[in-house]
Amino acid sequence: MAVAKTSSKAPPPPASAKAVSRLSIRVDLASGARIGPGKVAVLEAIASSGSISAAGRALHISYRRTWELVEDLNATLGAPVVQTAAGGSGGGGASLTELGQAVVTRYRAIEEDCAAAARKHLAALQRVARGRSE
Repeated sequence: MAVAKTSSKAPPPPASAKAVSRLSIRVDLASGARIGPGKVAVLEAIASSGSISAAGRALHISYRRTWELVEDLNATLGAPVVQTAAGGSGGGGASLTELGQAVVTRYRAIEEDCAAAARKHLAALQRVARGRSE
């Protein structure tokens, strides 16, 4: 039996997509928690889909990897970020706990504040880089 190999990376943007400079933030908490765009994307996908497996499919990552990212946050934050309901005839599901919602909200706020603070510097770097490549 052939097994299809799946990529854990999101597909590349379309060729017509304009390249934009952006800031990517990872927060390293004293507890050892490392919160970045990937884990936050997983939490947001779980919140919108109501399912860990659907979140993984939406992000093009395996169920196992999706669950590992959630478990890492649970362990390093000391409390669950996702609550699950067992499957069965009524179906299971997953939703963010109060902590999970706070992680997403605070991370997005940090990201927004940092992007605003860095905007002029990113533009200057882009101008310098453009000048070098022409």
